[in-house]
Amino acid sequence: MPIDYLPILVFFVIAGLFGIVALVVPAQLGPRRPSSNKLKTYESGKVPYGDARGKIPVHYYKVSMLFILFDLEVVFFYPWAVLFRKLKLFGLIEMGVFIAILLVGYVYVWKKGALEWE
Repeated sequence: MPIDYLPILVFFVIAGLFGIVALVVPAQLGPRRPSSNKLKTYESGKVPYGDARGKIPVHYYKVSMLFILFDLEVVFFYPWAVLFRKLKLFGLIEMGVFIAILLVGYVYVWKKGALEWE
């Protein structure tokens, strides 16, 4: 019945109103005293220098993406370790296949030279 979904609708309306109020009220009631020091560009405690559109080597992105890829795949070891005794030999074989696939991918990336920093 549609009436059963009324509490969910009320929840979304209240959450939306709360979000809007949380953004609008401080913007309207907050103090505005801009100064030259407050309007300066500032990042991480250092004064920026040079062009903001500086080039970063593509190799940096490749290494970071590969790190994330292999790092996230290692997360799958945790559930396997928790259920190791229940899965027995089947779980061991499946994890062996998973590790073999990871190893093939790692060797491929290594042979292609994607991990070398030049």
